[in-house]
Amino acid sequence: MNRLLAGFAVLIILTFFSSCSKKTVMYQADGKMEDFSPVYTDYDYMSAKAKVVIEEESGKVTRGSMNLRAKKDSVLWFTISPGMGMEAVRGLITQEKIQIKDRIGKENINLTFKEFEQIYGLKLSLDVFQNLLFANPPFQVDYKDRLVRVGKSFELTQVRDKVRYFSKVDVNYRKVAELVSNSLDDRGSLLASYATFQDVNEQPFPAEVLYKLAYQLPEGGQNTIIHVEWISVEPYSNSLSFPFKF
Repeated sequence: MNRLLAGFAVLIILTFFSSCSKKTVMYQADGKMEDFSPVYTDYDYMSAKAKVVIEEESGKVTRGSMNLRAKKDSVLWFTISPGMGMEAVRGLITQEKIQIKDRIGKENINLTFKEFEQIYGLKLSLDVFQNLLFANPPFQVDYKDRLVRVGKSFELTQVRDKVRYFSKVDVNYRKVAELVSNSLDDRGSLLASYATFQDVNEQPFPAEVLYKLAYQLPEGGQNTIIHVEWISVEPYSNSLSFPFKF
Protein backbone atom coordinates (compact mmCIF):
# COMPACT_ATOMS: atom_id res chain seq x y z
CA MET A 1 0.00 0.00 0.00
CA ASN A 2 1.65 3.24 -1.13
CA ARG A 3 1.76 6.46 0.87
CA LEU A 4 -1.11 8.02 -1.06
CA LEU A 5 -3.51 5.17 -0.37
CA ALA A 6 -2.46 4.96 3.27
CA GLY A 7 -2.80 8.71 3.74
CA PHE A 8 -6.20 8.99 2.13
CA ALA A 9 -7.82 5.69 2.97
CA VAL A 10 -9.49 7.72 5.69
CA LEU A 11 -11.32 9.68 2.99
CA ILE A 12 -12.24 6.62 1.00
CA ILE A 13 -14.12 4.98 3.83
CA LEU A 14 -16.72 7.72 3.74
CA THR A 15 -17.72 6.94 0.22
CA PHE A 16 -17.71 3.32 -0.81
CA PHE A 17 -20.28 0.77 0.36
CA SER A 18 -21.02 -2.35 -1.73
CA SER A 19 -22.15 -5.95 -1.33
CA CYS A 20 -22.85 -8.57 -3.99
CA SER A 21 -25.60 -10.18 -1.89
CA LYS A 22 -28.14 -7.34 -2.20
CA LYS A 23 -29.62 -5.40 -5.08
CA THR A 24 -29.59 -1.63 -4.91
CA VAL A 25 -33.05 -0.06 -4.62
CA MET A 26 -33.12 3.49 -5.94
CA TYR A 27 -34.66 6.06 -3.63
CA GLN A 28 -37.99 7.50 -4.77
CA ALA A 29 -38.71 10.98 -3.40
CA ASP A 30 -42.30 11.47 -2.22
CA GLY A 31 -42.28 15.24 -2.53
CA LYS A 32 -40.15 18.27 -3.25
CA MET A 33 -38.44 20.37 -0.58
CA GLU A 34 -40.10 23.80 -0.78
CA ASP A 35 -38.25 25.27 2.21
CA PHE A 36 -34.68 24.34 3.11
CA SER A 37 -35.03 21.16 5.19
CA PRO A 38 -32.39 18.59 4.19
CA VAL A 39 -32.61 14.98 5.38
CA TYR A 40 -29.97 14.05 7.96
CA THR A 41 -29.29 10.32 8.24
CA ASP A 42 -30.69 8.65 11.35
CA TYR A 43 -28.73 5.67 12.77
CA ASP A 44 -27.02 4.41 15.94
CA TYR A 45 -24.49 1.94 14.51
CA MET A 46 -23.70 0.96 10.95
CA SER A 47 -21.86 -1.84 9.15
CA ALA A 48 -21.01 -1.91 5.42
CA LYS A 49 -18.82 -3.43 2.75
CA ALA A 50 -17.23 -1.67 -0.20
CA LYS A 51 -15.27 -1.79 -3.43
CA VAL A 52 -12.88 1.11 -4.06
CA VAL A 53 -11.25 2.52 -7.19
CA ILE A 54 -8.60 5.25 -6.84
CA GLU A 55 -6.98 7.08 -9.77
CA GLU A 56 -3.73 8.87 -8.93
CA GLU A 57 -2.21 11.80 -10.81
CA SER A 58 0.58 9.50 -12.06
CA GLY A 59 -1.99 7.36 -13.86
CA LYS A 60 -1.86 4.52 -11.34
CA VAL A 61 -5.22 2.87 -10.58
CA THR A 62 -5.77 1.05 -7.27
CA ARG A 63 -8.71 -1.28 -6.64
CA GLY A 64 -9.71 -2.97 -3.40
CA SER A 65 -12.48 -4.00 -1.04
CA MET A 66 -13.39 -2.53 2.33
CA ASN A 67 -15.29 -3.24 5.53
CA LEU A 68 -16.61 -0.39 7.62
CA ARG A 69 -18.27 0.01 11.02
CA ALA A 70 -19.56 3.26 12.50
CA LYS A 71 -21.07 4.67 15.66
CA LYS A 72 -22.83 7.97 15.12
CA ASP A 73 -20.88 11.04 16.27
CA SER A 74 -18.27 8.80 17.88
CA VAL A 75 -16.15 6.55 15.64
CA LEU A 76 -15.54 5.29 12.10
CA TRP A 77 -13.56 2.01 11.75
CA PHE A 78 -12.45 0.36 8.52
CA THR A 79 -10.24 -2.22 6.84
CA ILE A 80 -9.10 -2.26 3.20
CA SER A 81 -7.94 -5.31 1.25
CA PRO A 82 -6.45 -5.51 -2.26
CA GLY A 83 -7.76 -9.07 -2.61
CA MET A 84 -7.13 -12.70 -1.63
CA GLY A 85 -8.37 -11.94 1.90
CA MET A 86 -5.20 -10.00 2.78
CA GLU A 87 -5.72 -6.92 4.95
CA ALA A 88 -3.61 -3.98 3.74
CA VAL A 89 -4.91 -1.09 5.86
CA ARG A 90 -6.85 -0.77 9.11
CA GLY A 91 -8.02 2.60 10.38
CA LEU A 92 -9.90 4.39 13.14
CA ILE A 93 -11.37 7.92 13.11
CA THR A 94 -12.65 9.51 16.32
CA GLN A 95 -13.50 13.03 17.43
CA GLU A 96 -9.83 13.53 18.36
CA LYS A 97 -7.66 11.95 15.65
CA ILE A 98 -7.01 9.81 12.60
CA GLN A 99 -5.16 6.50 13.04
CA ILE A 100 -4.16 4.25 10.11
CA LYS A 101 -2.17 1.02 10.27
CA ASP A 102 -0.49 0.35 6.89
CA ARG A 103 0.45 -3.34 6.94
CA ILE A 104 2.18 -3.28 3.52
CA GLY A 105 3.92 0.07 3.16
CA LYS A 106 4.46 0.49 6.92
CA GLU A 107 3.63 4.19 6.59
CA ASN A 108 1.36 4.46 9.62
CA ILE A 109 -0.62 7.57 10.54
CA ASN A 110 -1.41 8.65 14.09
CA LEU A 111 -2.41 12.31 13.85
CA THR A 112 -4.81 14.78 15.37
CA PHE A 113 -6.95 16.61 12.81
CA LYS A 114 -4.80 19.70 13.28
CA GLU A 115 -1.63 17.72 12.56
CA PHE A 116 -3.29 16.16 9.50
CA GLU A 117 -4.15 19.63 8.18
CA GLN A 118 -0.57 20.86 8.66
CA ILE A 119 0.81 17.95 6.61
CA TYR A 120 -1.81 17.48 3.87
CA GLY A 121 -3.48 20.90 3.70
CA LEU A 122 -6.99 19.49 4.25
CA LYS A 123 -9.09 20.56 7.24
CA LEU A 124 -11.13 17.55 8.37
CA SER A 125 -13.13 16.35 11.37
CA LEU A 126 -15.33 13.41 12.29
CA ASP A 127 -18.40 15.57 11.62
CA VAL A 128 -17.14 16.48 8.15
CA PHE A 129 -16.46 12.80 7.41
CA GLN A 130 -19.97 11.79 8.48
CA ASN A 131 -21.57 14.51 6.39
CA LEU A 132 -19.55 13.44 3.34
CA LEU A 133 -20.61 9.87 3.97
CA PHE A 134 -24.33 10.66 4.01
CA ALA A 135 -24.41 13.60 1.54
CA ASN A 136 -25.39 16.06 4.27
CA PRO A 137 -24.61 19.79 4.18
CA PRO A 138 -21.20 20.26 5.84
CA PHE A 139 -22.63 22.32 8.72
CA GLN A 140 -25.96 23.43 10.12
CA VAL A 141 -27.11 26.65 8.47
CA ASP A 142 -26.82 29.90 10.43
CA TYR A 143 -27.09 33.64 9.77
CA LYS A 144 -23.53 33.88 8.37
CA ASP A 145 -24.28 31.54 5.48
CA ARG A 146 -25.60 32.34 2.00
CA LEU A 147 -28.61 30.24 0.95
CA VAL A 148 -30.58 30.72 -2.30
CA ARG A 149 -33.02 28.60 -4.32
CA VAL A 150 -31.87 28.07 -7.92
CA GLY A 151 -34.07 25.79 -10.06
CA LYS A 152 -34.11 22.24 -8.66
CA SER A 153 -31.61 22.86 -5.87
CA PHE A 154 -30.71 25.11 -2.97
CA GLU A 155 -27.23 26.63 -3.20
CA LEU A 156 -25.51 26.96 0.17
CA THR A 157 -22.21 28.75 0.79
CA GLN A 158 -20.56 28.37 4.20
CA VAL A 159 -17.18 29.48 5.54
CA ARG A 160 -15.82 27.70 8.61
CA ASP A 161 -12.28 27.78 10.02
CA LYS A 162 -10.79 29.32 6.87
CA VAL A 163 -12.46 26.82 4.52
CA ARG A 164 -15.22 27.70 2.02
CA TYR A 165 -17.92 25.06 1.39
CA PHE A 166 -20.33 25.35 -1.56
CA SER A 167 -23.18 22.82 -1.60
CA LYS A 168 -26.02 22.17 -4.02
CA VAL A 169 -28.87 20.46 -2.16
CA ASP A 170 -31.35 18.63 -4.41
CA VAL A 171 -34.98 19.57 -3.70
CA ASN A 172 -36.21 16.03 -4.51
CA TYR A 173 -33.76 13.90 -2.50
CA ARG A 174 -33.21 16.63 0.11
CA LYS A 175 -29.53 15.64 0.05
CA VAL A 176 -26.35 17.29 -1.20
CA ALA A 177 -25.96 16.62 -4.93
CA GLU A 178 -22.61 18.42 -5.23
CA LEU A 179 -20.08 19.78 -2.75
CA VAL A 180 -16.94 21.84 -3.38
CA SER A 181 -14.66 22.87 -0.52
CA ASN A 182 -11.48 24.96 -0.75
CA SER A 183 -9.13 26.12 1.98
CA LEU A 184 -8.77 29.89 1.80
CA ASP A 185 -4.98 29.50 1.57
CA ASP A 186 -5.42 27.19 -1.49
CA ARG A 187 -3.51 24.30 0.12
CA GLY A 188 -6.28 21.74 -0.31
CA SER A 189 -9.66 21.18 -1.92
CA LEU A 190 -12.33 18.51 -2.20
CA LEU A 191 -15.13 17.96 -4.73
CA ALA A 192 -17.94 15.45 -4.19
CA SER A 193 -20.61 14.75 -6.81
CA TYR A 194 -23.54 12.47 -5.88
CA ALA A 195 -25.18 11.26 -9.10
CA THR A 196 -27.98 9.04 -7.72
CA PHE A 197 -29.39 7.90 -4.40
CA GLN A 198 -30.60 4.57 -3.02
CA ASP A 199 -33.18 3.66 -0.39
CA VAL A 200 -31.87 2.40 2.99
CA ASN A 201 -34.58 2.06 5.64
CA GLU A 202 -36.66 4.61 3.72
CA GLN A 203 -33.83 7.13 3.82
CA PRO A 204 -31.85 8.44 0.82
CA PHE A 205 -28.21 7.29 0.66
CA PRO A 206 -25.75 8.04 -2.17
CA ALA A 207 -25.59 5.30 -4.82
CA GLU A 208 -23.03 6.71 -7.27
CA VAL A 209 -20.39 9.26 -6.25
CA LEU A 210 -17.30 10.90 -7.73
CA TYR A 211 -14.67 12.49 -5.46
CA LYS A 212 -11.75 14.68 -6.49
CA LEU A 213 -9.05 15.57 -3.95
CA ALA A 214 -6.26 18.14 -4.15
CA TYR A 215 -3.74 18.03 -1.29
CA GLN A 216 -0.13 18.55 -0.30
CA LEU A 217 2.77 16.10 -0.03
CA PRO A 218 6.44 16.91 0.58
CA GLU A 219 7.12 16.67 -3.17
CA GLY A 220 4.32 19.12 -4.01
CA GLY A 221 0.60 19.30 -4.75
CA GLN A 222 -1.21 16.10 -5.75
CA ASN A 223 -4.62 15.19 -7.18
CA THR A 224 -6.65 12.00 -6.77
CA ILE A 225 -9.98 10.86 -8.24
CA ILE A 226 -12.14 8.34 -6.40
CA HIS A 227 -15.01 6.51 -8.14
CA VAL A 228 -17.85 5.19 -5.99
CA GLU A 229 -20.81 2.84 -6.37
CA TRP A 230 -22.84 2.04 -3.27
CA ILE A 231 -24.80 -1.21 -3.23
CA SER A 232 -25.83 -1.74 0.42
CA VAL A 233 -25.62 -0.19 3.89
CA GLU A 234 -26.76 -1.84 7.14
CA PRO A 235 -27.82 0.38 10.09
CA TYR A 236 -27.92 -1.30 13.54
CA SER A 237 -29.34 -0.41 16.93
CA ASN A 238 -27.08 -2.91 18.72
CA SER A 239 -23.50 -2.07 19.64
CA LEU A 240 -20.58 -2.97 17.32
CA SER A 241 -16.91 -3.45 18.22
CA PHE A 242 -14.08 -1.34 16.74
CA PRO A 243 -10.81 -3.30 17.17
CA PHE A 244 -7.64 -1.34 16.41
CA LYS A 245 -4.03 -1.28 17.53
CA PHE A 246 -0.67 -0.41 15.98
